[in-house]
Order: sequence, then structure tokens, then C-alpha cells
Amino acid sequence: MADNNRSQEQQQDQNPETPGLIGSHYQYVKGAAEATVGVLTGSSSWKASGERDKAEGLAALKKVGEHRDPNQGYGRVEEYAGKLTGCQGMQREGAASSPKKD
Repeated sequence: MADNNRSQEQQQDQNPETPGLIGSHYQYVKGAAEATVGVLTGSSSWKASGERDKAEGLAALKKVGEHRDPNQGYGRVEEYAGKLTGCQGMQREGAASSPKKD
């Protein structure tokens, strides 16, 4: 896994415009939390800000997914984490990077 992290970091270092996987997830989760606060408090500005952050995080995640090598994923661990969090991208990429049984 350390090799996977290094290669992903190197790819991101080569193109600073490419969003990071962790940063993209963080932005999405932050947006979801902001939107929830907005709903609970009745604050339309918090809700709108949260929805905007969620949309930007999702767009960044899609961009990261386009440039990701499926052979360098975390396999079943990533797939399971995706199932736990409800992240379909993690589920898909984890399944794609899982060792195939012959």
C-alpha cells in the first residue's frame, strides 16, 4: 500500500491542478455537514454553502477517478470502506483493483 500512496502522490505532484482523493472526500463530507447544519438551523446560507461544497467535492472525486489507475487501488479494503460510507466510487474502484480469482 505504501507504493500505491507514493505513486498517487507523485502523480498529484506532477499536476498540481489535479484534486487529491482525500481532499475531494473531505470537501464532500464538509459540504454534507454544512448542509445538515443549514437544514437543522433553518439557515439557507449554510444549506446553500453545503450543497455547493458537496457538488464541488463530487466533481473533484469524478476527476480523480478519471485519472486513477485501477491497478493501484486498495482492493477489498477500499470496496468495503465504500460500502460503509455509501461512496459508490470507492466501491467501484475497490472492486476494480481487487485481485481477481482465477
